[in-house]
Amino acid sequence: MKFYALFVSPDSYRDSSKQIIDAVAYSCFNYALSFPFILFFEKIKLGASHPYLYIFFYFFLILIFPIILSFSWHKIRSSPKLRLPLSHPQGKPWDYVFSQQNKTYYIKVTLKDGKVVGGYYGEKSFSSSSPNPEQLYLEQCWIVSNNGKFERAKNNTAGIIILTNEIAFIELREGEIK
Repeated sequence: MKFYALFVSPDSYRDSSKQIIDAVAYSCFNYALSFPFILFFEKIKLGASHPYLYIFFYFFLILIFPIILSFSWHKIRSSPKLRLPLSHPQGKPWDYVFSQQNKTYYIKVTLKDGKVVGGYYGEKSFSSSSPNPEQLYLEQCWIVSNNGKFERAKNNTAGIIILTNEIAFIELREGEIK
């Protein structure tokens, strides 16, 4: 459960007392999938003939297999081709858009006061993720003309941080600005 939480939302916190039923259910599912292997290795008495392999098997079963299972479940829930009729693991569009690796955008942010701020979201940029409030760091701040075109990157800036409580909406553009 902890590894799955790392894949979905690393900063999420759930009270451990509320996770007991989830932990029991997940363990039952884990052992149900592993039961044929447990039965086979116990039937052939692997512990007597190959004690190190026997220890490795249970080490794998208790520590490694749950990690593989949680990673696989996250991939299934995230994949457009394999997605089940369940909700997407990313709870918010903000988290979904900004969690995509190797994606860069030119972003126009329209603030609540009507002012438009432009910038480049690249590999040095950062966005917060749930459950933290949405904040956006753009590594380059751009001058946006009155008609909404990106003119040029501002000189002598180290980027811009935009707080979500100031944002009306965000426009994302892929590719190069012409």
